[in-house]
Amino acid sequence: MSLTPRHDLRRTVPDLLEWVEDLPNTFAWPGPPGLRPFRLEEHQDDDAYVIRAELPGMDPEKDISIDITGDRLTINAERTDRREESDRSEFRYGRLHRSAVLPKGADATKATARYVAGILEITVPIAETPPESHTVPVTRG
Repeated sequence: MSLTPRHDLRRTVPDLLEWVEDLPNTFAWPGPPGLRPFRLEEHQDDDAYVIRAELPGMDPEKDISIDITGDRLTINAERTDRREESDRSEFRYGRLHRSAVLPKGADATKATARYVAGILEITVPIAETPPESHTVPVTRG
């Protein structure tokens, strides 16, 4: 007979880890109440800014919208609860929202988005920007 309730501990640890992971968002998330964040990856190379969002189980044509206003890209998504009654669910339902600031030179008119295997990937081309300053040579005469 074991005195350690391993079964319950295995169920509790993921809940605890998720709670700790979400704690900063609980108190510091900017935006209207009721909107929850989701995970993002961002990277920029010479010619594009790419943002990837974890949005599994969504219909991209119905549940996801992307808006770019000025230098701010905003992803809105909504996951409705389609499940039958169950004893436990770790899925998140409701409205989800994240924003990111686009880099200088981003061309929002040429942005593209694709949704594959639960990952939304948005690519925003970056136009070549002239250098901020340059040196003007001085000649005699």
